[in-house]
Amino acid sequence: MQLQGIRRRIVYVTIYEIIAIAVSSWGLAMISGRAMSQALVAAVAASAIAVTWNYIFNTYFERWEAKQTVKGRSLKRRIAHALGFEGGLIVFLVPLFAWQLQVSLWDAFVMDFGLMVFFLIYTFVFTWCFDRIFGLPISNTPTAADTDLQKEAAARA
Repeated sequence: MQLQGIRRRIVYVTIYEIIAIAVSSWGLAMISGRAMSQALVAAVAASAIAVTWNYIFNTYFERWEAKQTVKGRSLKRRIAHALGFEGGLIVFLVPLFAWQLQVSLWDAFVMDFGLMVFFLIYTFVFTWCFDRIFGLPISNTPTAADTDLQKEAAARA
């Protein structure tokens, strides 16, 4: 099933965030020692921020990808994607967690770091699974010529 454009982004973000809210609520409650209701509010707010950031980040990432001579999503490109996305979230989420969970900025950073480690793995695995199920964006689908270029580059390396 090939899923493209805005519909692809909406489906991706919806599935991703439903899972993220469930896991984050539980994790934040466990890490902070706060009630699940407080952690749920923080997780939903973090999700709203993440949805906005996800849309912006992936739009620009896919534009950048479309300009690359080598198509496809290699391990290196997937790692760069996950690091870029999660790095941007730190700026937004640390103050949110400190405020909502009534902890210091340092404690909020430590919480966010723990969640970031989880989300780096989750983002990588989720995106890989999503691409396997729904296909790559059309702007990044390798052609036969791209495959030949990749083979040539690998042979030279």
